[in-house]
Amino acid sequence: MPEAQAQQASPAKVTVVGTGYVGISNAVLLAQHNEVVALDIDARKVELINGRQSPISDPEIEEYLANRPLNLTATTDRDAAYAGADFVIVATPTDYDPDTNYFNTRTVEAVVADALKLAPGALVIIKSTVPVGFTDRLRAELGSDAIVFSPEFLREGRALYDNLHPSRIIVGDTHPKAAAFAKLLLDASLEPATAILQTGNTEAEAIKLFANTYLAMRVAFFNELDTYAATHDVDSRQVIEGVCLDPRIGSFYNNPSFGYGGYCLPKDTKQMLANYKDVPQNLIAAIVSSNTTRKDFIASEIIKQRPRVVGIHRLAMKAGSDNFRASSILGIMKRVKAKGIEVIVYEPLIEDDRLFNSRVVRDLAAFKSEADIIIANRVTDELADVADKVYSRDLFGADS
Repeated sequence: MPEAQAQQASPAKVTVVGTGYVGISNAVLLAQHNEVVALDIDARKVELINGRQSPISDPEIEEYLANRPLNLTATTDRDAAYAGADFVIVATPTDYDPDTNYFNTRTVEAVVADALKLAPGALVIIKSTVPVGFTDRLRAELGSDAIVFSPEFLREGRALYDNLHPSRIIVGDTHPKAAAFAKLLLDASLEPATAILQTGNTEAEAIKLFANTYLAMRVAFFNELDTYAATHDVDSRQVIEGVCLDPRIGSFYNNPSFGYGGYCLPKDTKQMLANYKDVPQNLIAAIVSSNTTRKDFIASEIIKQRPRVVGIHRLAMKAGSDNFRASSILGIMKRVKAKGIEVIVYEPLIEDDRLFNSRVVRDLAAFKSEADIIIANRVTDELADVADKVYSRDLFGADS
């Protein structure tokens, strides 16, 4: 075998910085065939990963860590993590900052600078969601073309599944190592025919934000349909089923909710709107504002029933997720409390006794007994015996 082919076939060393949904799913995915080091400042997460336990709730990640042969170690040591890396994946959080009207990219910038210094031969791949134009700006500032953007399209609670079965693989730039990185992702997946698209970095960033904004638009559309149906005593489920039988529309992302939430859609839509500064638009602003309107409507429907105690059943947006960030039910909770109504919370994953100054009730039977109304973004079987108390807009028993 020629030397070049032998080098291409050999495993790569991949450093993954950050072990949230994006980081740990990529680390586990690539550790099937490559040497992967996960770097995190959280010693508890590092200990869990080295003990072959998942730091997040995700069935595939849990199964692969426990039962699959993976060349994966985790560390808090930057020097050890970066040494000899061929690829560095940046997967640190970029929460939306309302003060600046932009993503907070400080951790990404710090990690990229570290990577260029401590792993000078590596290609740095930004997986964190960033504003459109961020990667090329960072390349110019740092004087390096070895930085590319590669968007993620995954669901909380099914992150590894979505990386094992990717809808597409997108890597920004035409840097020679960018194609090699795309191939690493393809070879680690279970879908060898997955399309690979190499674009400019800015185009890759735009793909991520426009895709999530479209999904948020779809959620908002069916929520507004449901608001109309509830206001006019129309069977919302029948209308949605009839609309979605049109093959151009399809039966997906059509289950009404309290609003789109979770980690990605709220912040990505706001960032998309910020990117439209000085660009004519109506739709993007409407998508963002519709989420507030939906929460206002849901809260008003609960308040007008004049409950003494409102129970919040679970906080996560999606079944199987342990992430409460930007959960739409938190917005409902805030609005109800503002009217002086007592709110109690049932969430087994919360260790504290209070959440936003509301009592956390750990005994489900006591929670059911005390609450006059139980609001649930998604209805589960454990609420079947108090169905007459439950307020939900969940029509199809699905996450979307």
